[in-house]
Order: sequence, then structure tokens, then C-alpha cells
Amino acid sequence: MRPQTKYARSGDVHIAYQALGNGPLDLVFSPGWVTHLEGAWDYPPFARFYERLASFSRLIILDRRGTGLSDRVVDTALPTLEERMDDLRAVLDAVGSQRAGLFGVSEAGPMSALFAATYPERVAALVLYGSYAKFLQDDTYPAGMPVDTFRGYTEMIEQRWGEPFALEVLAPSMAADPTFRSWWGRQQRLGASPGAALALLRMAAEIDVRHVLPAVHVPTLVLHRTGDRLLPVSGGRYLAQHILHAKYVEFAGDDHPQFLGDVDALLGEVQEFLTGARHVAEPDRVLATVMFTDIVGSTERAHVLGDRRWRDVLEGHHAVVRRELARHRGREVDTAGDGFFAVFDGPARAIRCACAIRDAVAPLGIAIRAGLHTGECEVMGDKLSGIAVHIGARVAGNAASGEVLVSSTVKDLVAGSGLAFTDRGVHALKGVPGRWQLFAVDR
Repeated sequence: MRPQTKYARSGDVHIAYQALGNGPLDLVFSPGWVTHLEGAWDYPPFARFYERLASFSRLIILDRRGTGLSDRVVDTALPTLEERMDDLRAVLDAVGSQRAGLFGVSEAGPMSALFAATYPERVAALVLYGSYAKFLQDDTYPAGMPVDTFRGYTEMIEQRWGEPFALEVLAPSMAADPTFRSWWGRQQRLGASPGAALALLRMAAEIDVRHVLPAVHVPTLVLHRTGDRLLPVSGGRYLAQHILHAKYVEFAGDDHPQFLGDVDALLGEVQEFLTGARHVAEPDRVLATVMFTDIVGSTERAHVLGDRRWRDVLEGHHAVVRRELARHRGREVDTAGDGFFAVFDGPARAIRCACAIRDAVAPLGIAIRAGLHTGECEVMGDKLSGIAVHIGARVAGNAASGEVLVSSTVKDLVAGSGLAFTDRGVHALKGVPGRWQLFAVDR
């Protein structure tokens, strides 16, 4: 359930915040740059990130002044770090927290470090992710963002704010994902106007807390992804080197947002650092319909088209699959090359999705085959495993070009749906005990 948005008064400014969870530790999460408290919950991976933090803490989230649901400020009166510290203190007072952990992401990191140095009695621990001590690179600080890169971003904000621009830098793993692109553009529009976004970015560019770092004496954890294309990993290393006794952990990956990539590993480090114990996820077992698809004759087709044209075809194929998954309430579990593995909570929707994909990719000059099975799966985070998954993959392997093939379990579960099938006989599925009757979905 989404938490209620409330407001704390910081001088004449209202700061929007949310609180959820009832763990023994208060943890203030400060996202970077442009945010929107309620919009974040619209993207499931972000929501799961918050829920995981709230599983071991009382999680407190805020929109800092100038962005999201907090009071906006005029571009000529941008908030100072001191004012943003006042805002954080106002939220802590509003929720009755005397001492809390601080989790600062990206541009919120310098403010969090300054707060920890200034008010150590109110900070139990400090976590910095994808952050920096100084934003821009110069002769004295090579770890920052190059000035030319910064200017390029400001031009893109002027011209394309509200569009999912620069995702190949910010979130390369999701740059082609239509659901993420749509949410990201909307989150920008909700969080700030183009002028406000530019002003806040220019304010961030002026931040330099290098001289503050030696005064941070609370337990500190610094996290950074080695391939971060927005804020280089050298910035995280600098923080860890200049905060006394800081623990530093690097993660593989190119995404800057903390809720993408290997989130379980990142949150495991955070939980262990703050509580002394790492969460060990126990597998849940759920009944689900798994769907596997791949392109028929992809190797031969790629050879005929050449690398560049084949890449265009693949991108079109991937966009079709993800669009239909969104339409039919399916969830992408994995993709490799030209194949997709997805899961559904209903077999009829899964069948209709597979058929829609088959029909929609035909104009691209390609054909797919698909296999579906319904069974009990083990769920570990975003991943699925178990015999039902293996059966689904084997069913797909038996499908002909343009065919959607299902197990008898799926066929029996959709009785009365209006879907029709042709018996394809009994098959032995490699690595799966017994013999399995398979059915093709009629066009």
C-alpha cells in the first residue's frame, strides 16, 4: 500500500514526505536532483526498492524543496545546502525522529554528508550511492563530470525535457524499454519544469564538499557502480578515501538509478551495514504461466540482412514483445539474443499475448515460435525457477514456425475462454520426466 504524503514546515517552505515501515531504525532516503514522491511508486522496481528498505526500517522519503510535491522556489533563490539541511531536520522533527540513518543518492549525497558532519548526534549512519564530493571536473578534481558533458546535458534539458533523453547514459539497460521510457518522461514532468530542472542542475554543479569529508565521523558506507556513465566511479572512490573508516563497495553495472541493475546485492550491503544482518530471501512458490518465444531462423536471417539491418529488426521485435507484455499484464523475466522469457498470472492472457506478438512481428519479415506452460514456480526476487520453467522452455522448442504451442495444463485451464486448439500429439520433453501432450493454438 502506498504511504500517505504529508508536509513538514521548514521556515516558510512546505516539504513533502512519506513514512512507511516499522523497523527499529529510522532511515531517511534522499533521492537525487528532480524527484516526485508519488510518481516514484508508479514504477514497480522503484516501489520494490522502497518496500525492501521499509522491511528493516521506518523509511522516511522526501521531495527536497524546489522539486516534486514540495514547494517550488524561484530560479533566482535556489536552496543552499544549509537550507536543505534545515528541510531534512524539519522532516525528522515532524516524524518524531531523534536519530536516523541517512541514505543519499547522487546529488543528495553532498547534503547528506554535510548533515552528518554538522549534526552527528542525529545521524546513526550514512549511506552514499552514486554520489560525489564535487560535481564538475577541474585540474584539482579529475573525478568529476567534464564541463563539456555538463553543457551537453543542459542543452538537452532545454530542448527535450519531459522526453526520455540520454537514457543510454543514465540507464543503458532500460534505454529501449517502452514502459521505463514512458515513466521516466512523466517523472521528469511531474518533478520540475524545464527551467527549474536547469536551475537545480546548475546548483548541483556548484557543490563542493571536499573540505567537509574529513569531518564526517559517523559510520559511512559508499556504494558505486563501476560502469556508471553519468557520475564516474572515481567520484565514489574519492568519497571513500576521504571519509575516515568509510566502507566502500563497488558493483558491476552501467545504470545510475539505484533501483535498476543488481538491486538485491546493493540492498543486501545496505541492510547488513545498517542492521548487522543481511536478508536471505526465501523462495516463494506461486502458480504462474510461463511463456518462451524466439525468432525462427534468426541466424540465417541475420546473415541475409547484415549486422546493421538485423539490429534494426531485433530492436523492432523487442519493442513489439514489450508492448504486448504491457498490454496483457505480462512481466519480462529474461531476454537473451532474440528470445524472451515472460510470466503471467493468467494462462488466457499469456496465450493472447503470444498470438499478438506472432502477428505483430510478421510485418518485420520474421516469424516467432512460442511455448507456454502453467505450473508452480519458485520466485526469488525478480527471477523464476523450477520444473515448470523448464517445461515451458521445452514446449517452445517443439513449436513450429509461427506456432503458439501449449501444454495440456494450459489448454485445460482456459476452457470456456473461446480459444481453440489443435492436438499436436504426445512428446518426450528433454530433461523432463514423463510424456507430454501438446496443443497448438488455432489462428
